[in-house]
Amino acid sequence: MARVYIEDIGQYDGQTVSLKGWLYNKRSSGKLHFLQVRDGTGVLQCVVFKNDVPPEQFELADHVTQESSLIVTGTVRADQRAPLGYELSVEDLQLLQLADAYPITPKEHGVAFLLDHRHLWLRSARQHAILRVRSAIIRACRDYFDGKGFTLLDAPIFTPAACEGTTTLFATDYFGERAYLTQSGQLYVEAGAAAFGKVYCFGPTFRAEKSKTRRHLTEFWMIEPEVAFLDLAGDMELAEDFIEYVVQRTLRECRRELQTLERDLAPLERVRKPFPRMTYGEAIDLLKKEGFTLEWGADFGGDEETAISNAFDRPVLVHRYPVECKAFYMKADPADPRLALCVDVLASEGYGEIIGGGQREDDLTTLEHKIDAHQLPRDAFSWYLDLRRYGSVPHAGFGMGIERAVAWVCGLHHVRETIPFPRMLERLRP
Repeated sequence: MARVYIEDIGQYDGQTVSLKGWLYNKRSSGKLHFLQVRDGTGVLQCVVFKNDVPPEQFELADHVTQESSLIVTGTVRADQRAPLGYELSVEDLQLLQLADAYPITPKEHGVAFLLDHRHLWLRSARQHAILRVRSAIIRACRDYFDGKGFTLLDAPIFTPAACEGTTTLFATDYFGERAYLTQSGQLYVEAGAAAFGKVYCFGPTFRAEKSKTRRHLTEFWMIEPEVAFLDLAGDMELAEDFIEYVVQRTLRECRRELQTLERDLAPLERVRKPFPRMTYGEAIDLLKKEGFTLEWGADFGGDEETAISNAFDRPVLVHRYPVECKAFYMKADPADPRLALCVDVLASEGYGEIIGGGQREDDLTTLEHKIDAHQLPRDAFSWYLDLRRYGSVPHAGFGMGIERAVAWVCGLHHVRETIPFPRMLERLRP
């Protein structure tokens, strides 16, 4: 008997098929047992009628436990009342393993308990939907850049120096030499842009931030494009087009999952170009009108980003922050050297920054001075400085954190649900 997947069940109406999966839930009614069986692609109601199976199988259906592994064979029947429009009339039921009492029950559980059992929590309908959306977003990100002729360039995980600041580095021993887990692949994709014109990297990044906010993880994934001969204006256009593509495609592909999450789709449907844009100075004025007391030169935190994004019905691009707020590699604005040619994209509905990027410093002497001013080891950046010695050109790019994007699209309160096994300040297991 050919195995089929639940997501394809509509193709087999009236046919006898076999499903391989796990018991998600069940209920009984006299001569009938209704088994909710999941196989990773969906959940299907399998109806066990007393007269259709041997007595021992009917008895098994009555006592089988949640998450027991099964092979269920039967005839596919159309049923408009069923969530998928089909159910299975069971003719044979095989038990592969009788599960122990499952620790995650329909009752309310605390977050700490669920995170301790994250390896099992992944099986729930909500977590399943979130991680399917995550998969779709990653696929859309890759397809966007692949479709525009970008070359994938894998950046290293071990690095000799900081990229985003020395206070958030995870240090490790590298055969007697101090090394760090990467904060970003950006410096390396700059080298790639000089070789291939336009590149992107996608991989895990690490920040040793002692933060317990709902937006921070110590390990997260970023996609980072970099383009030669691109300025800040072009970088903002690229980020805007990219976000629209990813959100709208995910909406098309994941409506069922977003419905499971009870996500209001209207705000996502409004994620269409053009996005509003404002300078850092204009953002300061907006925040003061909202009652914030910060002065020019201060960086924005979560509360400020939320207030700015709540003023618009779609993502907003905030550009030209003070140079002191940004990393050493950002190029200063020739029109006002106090400002960096940078941009942050703040997601709508108060979800804050999902993209940070800008134009890179392309002048060798200026970059050397910036490295010294930030008290960074010159020898660790000798290769990076070479990029300004041999054919330096204007170039720009950005990074988008996958977890924040998933939280936004799914409408989640905390990023801990956006990654299979979250790493946070006090969370290293499972």
